[in-house]
Amino acid sequence: MIRVAAVGDIHMAPESEGTLRPAFETLPGCADVLLLAGDLTRHGSLEEARVVAREIKDLPVPVVAVLGNHDHHDERPDEVTGILQEAGARVLEGQSAVVTTAGGARIGVAGTKGFGGGFVGRCAGEFGEPLMKEFVRYSRRCADGLLAALKELDERDCDVRIALTHFSPVPDTLAGEPPEIYPFLGSYLLAEAIDTAGADLAVHGHAHAGTEHGMTSGGVRVRNVAQPVIGQAFHVYHLPVAHQAERPDRQPA
Repeated sequence: MIRVAAVGDIHMAPESEGTLRPAFETLPGCADVLLLAGDLTRHGSLEEARVVAREIKDLPVPVVAVLGNHDHHDERPDEVTGILQEAGARVLEGQSAVVTTAGGARIGVAGTKGFGGGFVGRCAGEFGEPLMKEFVRYSRRCADGLLAALKELDERDCDVRIALTHFSPVPDTLAGEPPEIYPFLGSYLLAEAIDTAGADLAVHGHAHAGTEHGMTSGGVRVRNVAQPVIGQAFHVYHLPVAHQAERPDRQPA
């Protein structure tokens, strides 16, 4: 069984330094990898990024992350990424990473921040003003990057494949948020990518007032791990490895 710890929207700042480290240090006893689903900082400042880096540095389990919209606010995402990578995290944007558990199982993670646009029946389209077209095209580029990264994992002999995003791929996990802001919380394009390429689990954050459990139309389980939703330092999901179960029958916790 593969154990996946995940959390998003930790919004670290200097005054919160050290609050997560004690919990993170317990990870070897309960998880094989830690996934960070974006909004790791409050405003995307380099000082805040260094706080996050100190929370995760030298952890005894691999750390894989994506950035969130807050991490872009100061318009220095590349520098934020560099700080987190120096601390040992693998920060993904249209890329994949494979980590190996102590038991030899291979966990494949495909990641993108993602973007908004809404969901089938009530979504933005590539029509009208250039700014609206670019809004939708940017969301599509993020989804295309996720699709390519998931397909890449097919060639890397993974036991499980996980889609890691900040924005939500489905409306299910937004329940509790005002419907008026759903278009700014996620995009159906992410779910299309996940269903097209296939995955064993999709993890996201962003929706603080949402709900944890959801599912794509193709049957991939989706989990909103925003810290205000899960109410703890991280939540652990369990996935059978490939030789224990066929992909369609896997049941993450």
